[in-house]
Amino acid sequence: MTQNPPPVFPSRIAHAGLRQKIMSADAAAALIEHGDHVGMSGFTGAGYPKAIPLALAQHIQTHHDAGKDFRIGVWTGASTAPELDGALAKVGGMDMRLPYQSDPTCRARINDGEMAYIDIHLSHVAQYVWFGFLGKLNVAVIEVAGILEDGRLIPATSVGNNKTWLDQADKVILEVNHGHTLGLEGMHDIYYGTERPPHRKPIPMTHAGDRIGEPYLRCDPAKVIAIVETNLPDRDTRFSAPDEASKRIAGHLMAFLQDEVKQGRLPPELLPLQSGVGNIANAVMESLNDGPFNDLQGYTEVLQDGMLAMLKSGKMAMASSTALSFSAPVMQEFLANLDFYRERIVLRPQEISNHPEVIRRLGIIAMNGMIEADLYGNVNSTHVMGTRIMNGIGGSGDFARNAYLSVFMTPSTAKGGSISCIVPMVSHVDHTEHDVQIIVTEQGLADLRGLSPRQRSRRIIERCAHPDFQPALLDYVERSEANARAGHAGMHTPHLLDEALSWHSRYEQTGSMKSQSEPDCCSAHIPA
Repeated sequence: MTQNPPPVFPSRIAHAGLRQKIMSADAAAALIEHGDHVGMSGFTGAGYPKAIPLALAQHIQTHHDAGKDFRIGVWTGASTAPELDGALAKVGGMDMRLPYQSDPTCRARINDGEMAYIDIHLSHVAQYVWFGFLGKLNVAVIEVAGILEDGRLIPATSVGNNKTWLDQADKVILEVNHGHTLGLEGMHDIYYGTERPPHRKPIPMTHAGDRIGEPYLRCDPAKVIAIVETNLPDRDTRFSAPDEASKRIAGHLMAFLQDEVKQGRLPPELLPLQSGVGNIANAVMESLNDGPFNDLQGYTEVLQDGMLAMLKSGKMAMASSTALSFSAPVMQEFLANLDFYRERIVLRPQEISNHPEVIRRLGIIAMNGMIEADLYGNVNSTHVMGTRIMNGIGGSGDFARNAYLSVFMTPSTAKGGSISCIVPMVSHVDHTEHDVQIIVTEQGLADLRGLSPRQRSRRIIERCAHPDFQPALLDYVERSEANARAGHAGMHTPHLLDEALSWHSRYEQTGSMKSQSEPDCCSAHIPA
């Protein structure tokens, strides 16, 4: 392999000993060995190493071309970018991936059975590594904005699991990215107070903006085996303008929140908001920015365009997260007004941003997307037709089970109306009915609190199902209940077991969940 000399940058490496370990990405990648477990930084396209994974992919391809096996396990904070997940998946370089991914090449490898994948709640990853549940972490590859004289690290645009990777790895490789502004210094809050059972203590947080740690990552300089300097941007996270369905979903949710305040179940400033990733989430934030609520707070895992706009307008006073995931224009706004945002944003390790104890204490309003929900409120957020992984559960489970309000959102149909996102039985369960309080589609909002399973089924059909599928869903429920009354099944959660997943089977066989007898008369209907 050709060893390219490292580029020359103005030094951001104040530690004299570590400056001696600067090398090219090719040379650093060659220090990673076949079979290693490698902890990579990065969380939804922010703060991931950008040069070393590409060099490592070429290194792996060279081995494969010579007939030698070379694969590694890759652990991250969440999804990353094509330069990491995509590049390593393309060359068949990963034998195991966890805890969350969204890369199409990576996804194809997983669904083709060519790569193992463990989908884990994001709050569990760090402690699983601490406990030794996943084996030894051999190497950490971490992107940072700079290195202080004493060896402490200035974190980049995400924290994720970096604290744990640096603590637990035998060897550390650092990418110092000059593409990140040093103005990020001071925005982070790295908490070092967690312990393994039986020595755990309560996390000392009572407000979303509390700072309980320190602004830097610690790293033993003796473990650092290489430093690579880069000057590369994060992945450009692109969001399309909210479509009509997303706007209607946001409108239903806004009306619900206003009523909750009126009923005295929420304070006028609401409770801290958590929002999943995507266009529906940004549509909800846009509606909140235009709405009647003030002095809002965010306690989430990914800070997106919509929440930054709320900070800018003054609607939101403070936001806590583990990563920044902005479109290019919004990133320019962030950089241009960094002093303003540094006082209003806290970036934490994901074991804190997603910690169930903190989520429960703060009383989070959790708003997440889903693939489908069934008549009783079970939610599938990860699998297409029950077998093919889409991305992963991410942090939605951390928030849904422990939130003050647990909301799941989706358009009522997919694939041009051929798929109903409200089905008799979900093909895969990520969030059981016990963790799901509110379901919202463009058709309406179903408040499931205080309802029995049979009451839930009627509410979901009436409020959330698309008109094209409502008659068939109601027919299924009525026949299920009749079957139960005849003594053939229980009445608590009636099902026709030989039909419960027939909608998914029909789609696999015909390309549509609709039966031949169902008219396609309302496919464009969205009620006012």
